[in-house]
Amino acid sequence: MARILIADDDRVVRATMSYLLGTKGHEVVEAASGREGLARIASESFDLLIVDIFMPDMDGLETIKRVLNYNSALPILVVSGMTFRSSSGSDEAPDFLGMATKLGAVQSLRKPFRANELLTAVEDCLNDRAAADDVQPDHGQGSFKNGT
Repeated sequence: MARILIADDDRVVRATMSYLLGTKGHEVVEAASGREGLARIASESFDLLIVDIFMPDMDGLETIKRVLNYNSALPILVVSGMTFRSSSGSDEAPDFLGMATKLGAVQSLRKPFRANELLTAVEDCLNDRAAADDVQPDHGQGSFKNGT
């Protein structure tokens, strides 16, 4: 099965996702921040990154940019439960999940999500990677800029 890194500052969310993915035979590694996730990616190999958008020290959008600069072949599933309201009170809030997919995340999930939604999204990301690996040559890995 796959080796998956979860970067989320919420310990309970990480533990829940780890448990669910572990029941499907995946090996899961946890990181409590974007910086910790970058350090793991620089020293270990993963098949998928699941990253929260809103974390202290380095948000998920910056984490996505740096990860893809380092390893553009690593699929990323972005998750977030944070929603904002504009100052006028309208429902027109920034679409952070959409921004993350424009940066290069393969899929996104809004928290709270159901177990089957997570498992389906993970399998879709892994299947997309497998299909891309069959077509694209391996170009190696870069390095993180401006430190981790």
